[in-house]
Amino acid sequence: MEHTVKAFDEDITRLRGLIAEMGGLAENAVQDAMEALVRGDDALAEQTMLGDKKIDALEDEVDKLAVRIIALRAPLADDLREVIAALKIAGVVERIGDYAKNIARASRRIDAQRKHFEPLTLLPAMAEIATEMVHDVLTAYAARDAQLALDVIATDEKVDAFYNSIFRNLVSHMTENPSTITSAAQLLFVARNLERVGDHATNVAEMVHFAATGVYPSEDERVQES
Repeated sequence: MEHTVKAFDEDITRLRGLIAEMGGLAENAVQDAMEALVRGDDALAEQTMLGDKKIDALEDEVDKLAVRIIALRAPLADDLREVIAALKIAGVVERIGDYAKNIARASRRIDAQRKHFEPLTLLPAMAEIATEMVHDVLTAYAARDAQLALDVIATDEKVDAFYNSIFRNLVSHMTENPSTITSAAQLLFVARNLERVGDHATNVAEMVHFAATGVYPSEDERVQES
């Protein structure tokens, strides 16, 4: 019995490690994609896009390990909840990696005069909040910290506010400068992807809260945090 428990603990530790590695790569990918966007660095954009394959491979590892744990260890209650949460979280983190890849791809389609493109100055601050959400939610997952998960959920309002502001700014910019419509549309696409990163970090936070407490955050808790 002790051997079985030890083996299960090792599997769970491995599962957490894979999620942490995935999350770290996804967080860095968003940061690198934004750096490529601001600098006009096509090489970094390409590197970011290629790096997504590693995130995909890790998700596949998580899927296989989670199925193995359920099949061989037959976890119950809290343990089963953690395995299921990890399985779902891996899928969400993989999507965050996809958003980073989308941003990197958009970066290569923006006019070379991007440094003179005023709306671009708003996006890094939005990206910083979104990546902080990813970082904090992974910290919450590692610590099984339900309160930090609620804090992450509350932060999503800031990302949404940035998106709304950037949307209005870009629409106004396109109206006043028709020649920049193509680049502005790409920046709007970037803003939308950052907004989705925030949404997905929120989804992970809800799963972390569930794994830690057995329940998803209530509307009252969401209101109190915001």
